Parts: sequence; structure tokens; C-alpha cells
Amino acid sequence: MNDRLEETAKRQEKIFDQLIGDIERVKKELGKAIVGQDEVIKQVLICLFAGGHALLEGVPGLGKTYLIKSLGRVLDLSTSRIQFTPDLMPADIIGTNVLITNGRGTQEIRFQQGPVFANIVLADEINRATPKTQSALLEAMQEEKITTGGVSYPLDAPFIVLATQNPIEMEGTYPLPEAQMDRFFFKIRIEYPSRPEVLEIIDRTTLGDEPSLDKVLDVSRIREIQKVLRAVPVAEEVKDFAVRIMFATHPDQCPGKMGRYVKYGSSPRGAQSLVLAGKILAVLEGRPHVGFDDIRKAVLPSLRHRLIMSFEGEAEGITPEMILKDILEHVPEGEKKRP
Repeated sequence: MNDRLEETAKRQEKIFDQLIGDIERVKKELGKAIVGQDEVIKQVLICLFAGGHALLEGVPGLGKTYLIKSLGRVLDLSTSRIQFTPDLMPADIIGTNVLITNGRGTQEIRFQQGPVFANIVLADEINRATPKTQSALLEAMQEEKITTGGVSYPLDAPFIVLATQNPIEMEGTYPLPEAQMDRFFFKIRIEYPSRPEVLEIIDRTTLGDEPSLDKVLDVSRIREIQKVLRAVPVAEEVKDFAVRIMFATHPDQCPGKMGRYVKYGSSPRGAQSLVLAGKILAVLEGRPHVGFDDIRKAVLPSLRHRLIMSFEGEAEGITPEMILKDILEHVPEGEKKRP
């Protein structure tokens, strides 16, 4: 019995070692094209292997689009780019039925696929389109299919929407509908690079040498990694910690006096994101189980876009990040059991 358990443990350790090695090779390959932004790359990969979608926010010129294109090349996945503009229509995203003449000389209606039919969909500057157009991605993001004319068309897995948006204070932007924000696994903030990083960016981009990126993984390996990561065990007390954090974002359960700054808190999708991201973070650090710190590390990217601030919160300049940091200080890791 002990021999069998030991053999199983060794086999599991080997699987995790291979998985970590594959992810590290992806990060290393992306590093040939992207200067700095290690945490951003890590969070994008977490979204991919979790089967979720990511919203990347930052001012123009920080390499958001280049990162996503490079990811497609390294993972050998089909990619498409949708440039969101105020005049973009839903049919420009999902496709439309067109009338064509077939080989027999008769006309028939066929569905012409839109750019959403790809493994990686780059929704560039998503908040420059109207809410009606933004919502065209809702079904695709949730169910990995689109429906038009009463017919459903499945999307190939893996399917991930990597959307970029400019800060909402910028001219010509529309806020994303709350239902769509909730479908993003992570909201990732991209900060300005440091001065040495800017100097390296200048050297890489002004010498005329385009970095050559090798294909590291393929579709079958990505699916295998996703399956292994979902099987990582999570203790009940760790899951309960994630759930209590999620409930603490609600105005009536927010600790301290922060509740008045929140209009709506996170949905259960927030707790799902915390636990699944915690699994991947644990494996990346070489641990076969999820700890409280893994949940803590996932809180900001998982929940910052799921909090809707009240009028008072916006007026006083309170941000979701401030609320979440306060929650982490007040929510204990283990709840005391009642006698």
C-alpha cells in the first residue's frame, strides 16, 4: 500500500515538474519580445490555463497588443484582432449570414464567420465601442459559442478573449456593462516601465531586428495542462477563506466602515476565480496544494473589476483596490468554530 502511494506521489511530482517547465519556457520565450512586465505575463498565462478571459488596462503604448500577439505565436494558437471603434457593429464581431452563388449557379444563405472564431481574440480598446457592440462577446465568453439566426456555432478550445482598454477617464470611452466585466477572469493593470526597461525597449525597437519567437506549446498540451491544474486539491478551510472574502465585498458585509463606499459586491464568479487562480499559483511555486497566500495573491486581479463603487465612494476617490486591501486585513484565514 505504501509503495503504491509513493509511486503515485512520484508520478504526480513528475507531472507537476513537466508542467512548471512548460510554463517557464513560455515565459522565457515571451521575454524575448516583452521587456519587463513579468507579473503581467504571469497573470495572462494564469487566465489562459484557467480557461478564463483577461481585461488589460493601461494607457496606450505600454505593449498590451504586442504581448497578446506574441502569446499567439509562442503557443501556436490562431489569433484574431478586433479594433473596437464607435461605429463597430455586433455582426462585425460574430459574423453574419450572406447570400452567395454556389457551384450549381443557385443562390443560398451561408454563415460567414467573424473574427471571434479564433483561439485568442484580441479585443483592442474594447471600451471605445458602444455597450451594444461590447455585449456581442457575452455569449462567446461564457459558453464558447455564438448564436445567430437561431443557429449555434461552437468556438474552438482553448478560447480566450484578451481585451485591452484605456482608462475610462480618457476621451471617447464607454464603461463596459457590469455583466461583461463579471465574465473576465482577471483585470490586469499594466504600469509604466522603469527607466532601464524603457532604454532596453528603445534598443530592441530601433535597431530593426524583430525577435524570433519559437513555438513552445500546442493545443493538445494546453488542454492537458488545463486539466491537470483543475485537479489540484484545495482544503475546505482555504475554499471557505475565498468565499468569505467574496462575501466581504458586499456592502452589508464589508468590514469596518468601507461598506458605504460599495454599491454592489462580487458575484460567485469572483470566488471561483480566487480558487482556480490559487490552484495555478500554487503549482507555479512547486506546491501540489493551495494555501491561504495563493488566495491572497489572486484577490486584486480577480475582484477589482467586480466591485461597483457607490456615489459616495466615487466622490471620495475610494478605489476597489483600497476596499480589497482593507478586506484582506480584516478577514481572518480561519474562522473560529462555534462551541
